[in-house]
Amino acid sequence: MTQPLLMPKATAVWLVDNTALSFEQIAAFCTLHPLEVQGIADGDVAGGIMGVNPIQNGQLTREEIEKAEADPNYRLKLSDPKVRVAAAKRKGPRYTPISRRNERPNAIKWLVRNHPELKDAQIMRLVGTTKSTIDSVRESTHWNAANLTAMDPVTLGLCSQIDLDLEVKRASKGSVGPDEAEEGTTLMTAEEAMARAGGRAHADADVADFGDDSHGHHRPEQPDEFDADSVFAKLKSIKSDTDN
Repeated sequence: MTQPLLMPKATAVWLVDNTALSFEQIAAFCTLHPLEVQGIADGDVAGGIMGVNPIQNGQLTREEIEKAEADPNYRLKLSDPKVRVAAAKRKGPRYTPISRRNERPNAIKWLVRNHPELKDAQIMRLVGTTKSTIDSVRESTHWNAANLTAMDPVTLGLCSQIDLDLEVKRASKGSVGPDEAEEGTTLMTAEEAMARAGGRAHADADVADFGDDSHGHHRPEQPDEFDADSVFAKLKSIKSDTDN
């Protein structure tokens, strides 16, 4: 690992002031541009930042610095931590560095525009914002709406590309049709399954009444409607025959 864990710019300030390392070596170790390191040396950059000794916080050793000073092509390597702490699972909203918090509305605007399938909860996880801020950006009621520019949250350092791809994939899997949402994603209870099976059995029996019976004799179809006059005429004819 070549990037300081704590305050890279403050580390660069200390290395410029206390070592004979080249600007390129310091820039490579602190993940800065060589011109930015030169600006630190000239006093044009990081004027109000106090240098942090990487030897005291265990990021470098004196031997590593001396080795790099003797070879301008050598690149500093971060020291292995003496104590390894297991990473705890993050709970709650994502922490956003103070220097990046002003960029969150720009990231929200980019996500709303380029990934409308994302839910508010997913955007909140990605950039560490609130639902009210998302609504204000989406509805252009944000106090700085006129100056917002859609910017990729990965480029801004608010989330990783892996996290973004994962949330987009989850949103895509969750977009199902209404029929599939009602029938395919919910398990029926045993009572519901039995009731549905019984209803289908009755429907099959009703259909069978119009087919052949168990002895192979064809059953006549039942008329859908009855004519009242014809029924009464038939009854009157039967009565006349009986009287005679």
